[in-house]
Amino acid sequence: MHAFDVLGDPVRRRILELLADGEHSAGDIGAVVQAEFGISQPAVSQHLRVLRDNGFTTVRAAGTRRLYAVDATPLREIDEWLDRYRHFWTQRLDALATELVRGRREQRRDDGTDQR
Repeated sequence: MHAFDVLGDPVRRRILELLADGEHSAGDIGAVVQAEFGISQPAVSQHLRVLRDNGFTTVRAAGTRRLYAVDATPLREIDEWLDRYRHFWTQRLDALATELVRGRREQRRDDGTDQR
């Protein structure tokens, strides 16, 4: 399965968002995802399996619990793929940063004028 196919599902994206903060048990992930998406525990398990089978997560046993964590390797591959398109938004973000600085400078100047 292609990385974008894996990440195309909002449930799997949400699971990765949860795991971005650190390792979580399958039960903890399931409770959040079930509450937010209204899906069953077996459906959550299937999403975890897709993430694991495609290299987006790792899992380790801790007694009877299964602890999931993000594996950044496929995310780095996506970042590398996106790199050829990054110039489309980088210039605009640089221009936005320039305008924000200009606006702050003008605001400080105006604030100084108002205090006189």
